Amino acid sequence: MSVSWERIDHPQPEQNLKVEATRSMVASAISDGRVGLAFQPVFRSGQRPMIAFHEGLIRIRDRDGRLISAGDFIPAVEGTMLVQVLDRIALEKTLDMLRADPYLRLSVNISAVTVGDKDWMEILKRAEAETPHVCERLIVEITESAAMGSVDKTADFLDFGHKLGCCFAIDDFGAGHTSFSQFRRFRFDIVKIDGQFISGLPDSRDNQVLVDALVRIARQFDMFTVAEFIETAEESALVQKLGIDGLQGFYHGRSAETPICLNTGNKQGALA
Repeated sequence: MSVSWERIDHPQPEQNLKVEATRSMVASAISDGRVGLAFQPVFRSGQRPMIAFHEGLIRIRDRDGRLISAGDFIPAVEGTMLVQVLDRIALEKTLDMLRADPYLRLSVNISAVTVGDKDWMEILKRAEAETPHVCERLIVEITESAAMGSVDKTADFLDFGHKLGCCFAIDDFGAGHTSFSQFRRFRFDIVKIDGQFISGLPDSRDNQVLVDALVRIARQFDMFTVAEFIETAEESALVQKLGIDGLQGFYHGRSAETPICLNTGNKQGALA
């Protein structure tokens, strides 16, 4: 039997070129101010659902005017300085909107490399000093895998944000390997259950049991639960029956097609 030494996780030359081209496109968009946020609503469960908050999803526009979604460029910049700069821009734009409308409540996503980023934390600290209580309407979303990257750093980061009034959501929960002891230590305010457990939920008894268990865990720690990727009326009805507090997905509302805070004319400057 012959054995190939080729590793599937080694990028091929054409993949390297694509990654470099994507990074160049992102760097250009940052420098030209072509970075924005598209907001998707998260509704509260109930007979007459009301919006609990909106999640800001990062978008860029390329030089040809095409709108690029995060899934098409974040993998290429994840773990680099570019994604840190994007996270800082997203935070600044979100805070600008919170300052402009005292009734808004918004969430912003951050990557693993931004957990503990001093520049990001300084933006947040300065905003709270200039506009007291603005952080009380900000939700910071961290994926489960990012939170687990450095348990001590994540715990310190959450403690910093909580002191300023922020809420924290653990995103894609259930897809990673968070132990119960670490889950308790992090003290997240919101749990967003990974969409793989919600998609096709009415036809999967296993997923129904898992979602029920995740809801019970969240309740034990007094956390608000959100089901992601809800695409049908049946999925929406079932997650509410299972006790989910918040509803997010195409069935309840897509993200805005035209991102807010895009092409404002403000240059983002160097990537230092």
